[in-house]
Amino acid sequence: MRFFVTGASGWIGSAVVPELIDAGHQVVGLARSDASAEALTEAGAEVVRGTVDDLAVLRDAAVASDGVIHLAFKHDIAFTGDFQGAAESDRRAVDTFGEALAGSDRPFVLASGVAGLAPGRVATERSTPAIDGSPVSMRQATARKALDLASRGVRSSVVRLSPTCHGEGDQGFMATLVAIARAKGVSGHIGDGATRWPAVHRLDAARLFRLAAEQAPAGTVLHGVAEEGVAIRDIAEVIGRHLDVPVVSVAPDRAAEHFAWLGAFLGLDSPVSNTLTRELLGWEPTRPGLLEDLDKGHYFRIADTVA
Repeated sequence: MRFFVTGASGWIGSAVVPELIDAGHQVVGLARSDASAEALTEAGAEVVRGTVDDLAVLRDAAVASDGVIHLAFKHDIAFTGDFQGAAESDRRAVDTFGEALAGSDRPFVLASGVAGLAPGRVATERSTPAIDGSPVSMRQATARKALDLASRGVRSSVVRLSPTCHGEGDQGFMATLVAIARAKGVSGHIGDGATRWPAVHRLDAARLFRLAAEQAPAGTVLHGVAEEGVAIRDIAEVIGRHLDVPVVSVAPDRAAEHFAWLGAFLGLDSPVSNTLTRELLGWEPTRPGLLEDLDKGHYFRIADTVA
């Protein structure tokens, strides 16, 4: 099959592209820069130049494909104050893909997240997030629109990803926690540190996206979660051991001061199940878990600039 992939040179996309190619598929990747285009060419993919805001480019590429995997999201503006703008751009892209694929029974796979699904209890693939008009819930509303494309003849599915898709080269949440601990001289957790964070290795996540594109029935929700929940305290202890700094409890009312924007995420207890995903697609994560991955040491070689 010939898949059009947005976000193809990003953290997850750069794993999805070789996963698809190794399985015998052709890949056309969206590239907004020369560096991205070069990386995709070296990986064996074709290149379409443009951004997720170039709706005509997205539409034409989708029409010419056997399916679409939409990974791109404007994380750069989402986490610097304009989450709503990022979510609105994502919605427009999904609407464009829906129009291009309607009535074709071709697959459309959307990357989404598990944040806010079922605070304080284990979320499953059947958990329905609240759509309350907040900027963050706008992304969940877009995921719902993607699932609704099933009624329009699109084999749509949504992969809800763990907040941490870890692996060597990751400069996301874990790298940020390491940088904060290095800067503060302590490795912190909020309160007793019992809040749980679901996680998945990015190579396991890449395999799930391929399986979704190949097999997922229309209207399917999948969980890109290998570990239901890793206690933040356990993460802090690994970081403290590697940096040789004390592990300390941070009072909830000081979380924002100590962890900056990451404090809001660390305080959420968000365990997530993957049982239905594994049963439906036979997906079995095989890569190292988060704590084992942290213990490998590569996070501690990442520059402080991620903080």
